[in-house]
Amino acid sequence: MKNKTSRRDFIKIAASGGSVVETSTTILAWEEPRQVSANDKIQIALIGSGGMGFGDTETALRVPGTELVAAADVYDGRLTRVKEAFGDRVFTTRDYHEVLARPDVDAVIIATPDHWHGQVSIDAMNAGKDVYCEKPMVQVVSDGHAVIETQKKTNRILQVGSQGVSSIFNAKAKELLAAGKIGKLNMVEAWINRRTPIDAWQYSIPPDATPERIDWDRFLGKAPKVKFDPIRLFRWRNYRDYGTGIGGDLFVHLFSAIHFITGSNGPTRVQATGGLRYWNDGRDVPDMLMGLYDYPQTANHPAFNVVLRVNFEDGGTETAQFPRSGFQFVGPEGVMAISDGVTISRKAKAKEPGYTINTFPKAVQDAFLKDYRRQYPEDRQQINEAAEERYDPPRRYDARYDHFVNFFNAVRTRKPVVEDPVFGLRAAGPALVTNESFFNNRVYGWDPDAMKVLK
Repeated sequence: MKNKTSRRDFIKIAASGGSVVETSTTILAWEEPRQVSANDKIQIALIGSGGMGFGDTETALRVPGTELVAAADVYDGRLTRVKEAFGDRVFTTRDYHEVLARPDVDAVIIATPDHWHGQVSIDAMNAGKDVYCEKPMVQVVSDGHAVIETQKKTNRILQVGSQGVSSIFNAKAKELLAAGKIGKLNMVEAWINRRTPIDAWQYSIPPDATPERIDWDRFLGKAPKVKFDPIRLFRWRNYRDYGTGIGGDLFVHLFSAIHFITGSNGPTRVQATGGLRYWNDGRDVPDMLMGLYDYPQTANHPAFNVVLRVNFEDGGTETAQFPRSGFQFVGPEGVMAISDGVTISRKAKAKEPGYTINTFPKAVQDAFLKDYRRQYPEDRQQINEAAEERYDPPRRYDARYDHFVNFFNAVRTRKPVVEDPVFGLRAAGPALVTNESFFNNRVYGWDPDAMKVLK
């Protein structure tokens, strides 16, 4: 039996900011947010104008009532490109402090290399700006606690940019899991497979990447001082000095979704393996990483285990069961898969346990069967029919857009965001500890409530 729903049967994202609203049909259609007046416009600035920052800005400006007024980057070429794409009126600078000093900036998008996330977020909140910070929220766990304390002190809005927390895919999955569709959760598998050079962070180097066009010292910041090398700037994700490798860049997305769907604060045990298997290009982070995690029992769910994996040279194979990326939530009553939609697959359990008596003496077999049939009078095993429920999203659905809708709604209303710095650190923490497990070849304990490594 297969039940495939229409797009109208998914989840409705409310115009007031993306909250999930249930109806009698369970699924609803995605709506545009409400229109806003010119006086209600949010003026934003971009700090870190690379690929992610550029894409974030394009998405943010699709939300009604937003305007880009400033941008900062250490490479002059990107500042030129900002003006080409968003208009000459946009103020540009190498120094993000000049952006934060501007009274016309209400909120900032932080899309710098990871080693700058914590400091720029803290500086922005102290300057009275609301913050949308790309994941991972921080490069090291200790910085996360400083970000949390600053947010509490300043009472600014800070949302971390893992858009899965605003995704209607994951909202539907959360609903189905809570409804017991697969029984009590016991395991989650999640994966991201990649194959191309760009997927493996082999980004293009501009031909005008010279010391005159790049503020090298500003890029390095607190990182070790090394001689000018544009590869390290434009492919910073490949280096531990500036990035967080697969753990912080990709596992953090998986953790964010899992924590949102299950309501968990995180694992208590972290173990990783992997290696540099293909991209021997000078990088010092692995291109294949796998993690194993123990999640504790809570009031909302039993204990379960998580398996995460990312491979940057996966052979290019995709199947219906294992698409390029996805999740499988496993329970005794079925499996919930998330990729381009949400699917619940179930197979009815047998009404009787069966038996293995061929090695018993004939008389013992007869006695066993007689007693067995008194308990289970059926003459044969139940036929195990498979059942499937399928939930598809609206066409051209974009979770990142919804994530910005939620952020700007919080900026206007001062209501809590869907991914605050505590949630952000509870996702980034185990991802960063995964890296430590890999590089130090050891198992780590993690306190998901206090968000600290256990010695």
